Amino acid sequence: MSNRHPHTVSHSISSPKAPPIMLDRTLSSRRSQPHLDFEFPSPAASSAVSPVPESPTSLADESKTKKPPLYLLATNYISRFGLVKSPCLCLSLCLLLIVFTLFSLLLNSRSFVCVSSYDPISRVSLFGLDGVDSDFGSLGVPWCRSKHGKTVEWTSKDLINGLEEFVPIYETRPIKNNLYGMGFDHSFGLWFITRRLKPDIMIESGAFKGHSTWVLRQAMPDTPIISLTPQHPEKYLKKGPAYVDGNCTYFAGKDFVDFGSVDWEKVLKIHGISDFSRVLVFFDDHQNELKRLKQALKAGFHHLVFEDNYDTGTGDHYSLRQICDQFYIRGGGHSCFKDSDEARIRSKRKKFWEKAVDIDELCGPHEAWWGVRGEMRDNFNHNKTTISYGEHFQNSRFVESILDVYWELPPTAGPSLTHQSRYDPGRAPPPIVEDGRYRMFQRLGLDRLERSVFNGYTQMVYLQISKPESWKYPESDLV
Repeated sequence: MSNRHPHTVSHSISSPKAPPIMLDRTLSSRRSQPHLDFEFPSPAASSAVSPVPESPTSLADESKTKKPPLYLLATNYISRFGLVKSPCLCLSLCLLLIVFTLFSLLLNSRSFVCVSSYDPISRVSLFGLDGVDSDFGSLGVPWCRSKHGKTVEWTSKDLINGLEEFVPIYETRPIKNNLYGMGFDHSFGLWFITRRLKPDIMIESGAFKGHSTWVLRQAMPDTPIISLTPQHPEKYLKKGPAYVDGNCTYFAGKDFVDFGSVDWEKVLKIHGISDFSRVLVFFDDHQNELKRLKQALKAGFHHLVFEDNYDTGTGDHYSLRQICDQFYIRGGGHSCFKDSDEARIRSKRKKFWEKAVDIDELCGPHEAWWGVRGEMRDNFNHNKTTISYGEHFQNSRFVESILDVYWELPPTAGPSLTHQSRYDPGRAPPPIVEDGRYRMFQRLGLDRLERSVFNGYTQMVYLQISKPESWKYPESDLV
C-alpha cells in the first residue's frame, strides 16, 4: 500500500448528528416513467425526466383565441381588392405565398435541417418505429424494488443545473480519449451523486487510467480517496494521458488487494473513519455485482454506485439490472418464442441500435434468458456459472430485502441530440434533456462535446442499503 502525495437521501451523508430522512413512498405496482420537473416518485420511475405537464387551460380548445391561418388572411386580402377577378395574378400570389411559407419553415425548424440520412432517429421516423419521445422504455425498464418505496430527493431541475456546472469541468479532463473507460453520461452521474452525498471518504474498485479518480476529485476536492486497481494508473503515463491523485491511497500493482479481501475497519481507522454510512463506494471492476453487494454489506457500507449496470443479455458480469429483471416487475421477464411481439420488436430494433439484443442473442439453451443466456457471469467474462430461474429469482428477492434506494442514472440527452447509436432507448429511462430540446442541449454546452463521449451509457446505478437489523436474510447469506 502506498500513500501518494447532499434522509432526504438529499442526499447528504455529511452530518453524523442529524440522521438523514428519506422520502417514504409505497409502491403497489410498477408505474410507467412519469413526466417530471419534480421529485422522483418511485425507484421505478426515478430516472425519468420529461416536460412539465400542461396546465388545464393549455389543454382547452384554442379555436377562440388562436390567430387565423395565414392563408385565410391572404384570401381576405385578395378578395378585398378584387384580385379574384384576375385568375393569373391570384395564382401567382398564392404560389408566392406557398414559397414564402416553406422558406419560413426551413429557417425556423430544426427538423428540416442538419438531419443526416444515416442518423438513427431520422431512420426510426422514416421507417415507422416508435416515435422519438415515446421510444424510451418501449421494451420495458426493469428495476429493483426498494423495501419501502424510498427514492432519491433530487429532481430533474437539479440534474439540469448539475449538467450546466459539469460540462465546463469535463472539458478540462486530462484523459480526452477515455477509450474502454467512462464516457460523459457516467462521468456526470458519478460527479453528481458524489456531490449530493458529500462523503467523508471515497473508495473506488477499478481505476484504469484514473479518469474516475479525477471525477471524484472534481466532486470533492479535499476528501481522501482509496483506489483498488490491479495496475497503477502511473503505468499508463508511459503510453499517454493518465491521472494520479496526490491525496489517494492506492492498492495497486504489487500492493493490489481485491475489494472483498480488504480489512476495511482497519484501513478506514487509519483515515479516522468509524461511521461507514459516511463512505461512498464506487465499483467499475466488472465483477459479479451480487458478489460485490454482499461484500459491501458484510463490511458495513451503505452507499454504493455501480458503473456498468448491464442490461439482460449483455455485458461481462451479473448486474443489478439483470438480477431485478423478473416477471413480477413491469418491463421485466422475457419470452423466447420467436414469433412473439417482443421477438419482432427486438429484431427491428437491432437494425438501429448497436447494443440492442434480439431473441436469438437473449435466449440460451432451454429458453434461459436471465443473466446472459442463463449464466451468471463474473470477472470480465472469465467465469460463467449456469443458474436456474429459481436461483435467479431468489437473487432478486435477496436484493430487494436489503435495498432502501435504487436509482438508475438517466441518459444525458436523447439520441437525436447526441447522435449516439449504441444503447437501445427502448430499454432506458427517459433522458435528462429530451429529444427536440436542442436549445437546452446547446445552452448547457453539450453541443461542444464530441459525439463519441455519449456512447458509453450502461445504466449506472446508485444504491442505498438498509441497516442490518432490517434485513430478512441472515448475515450468513453474505458469504
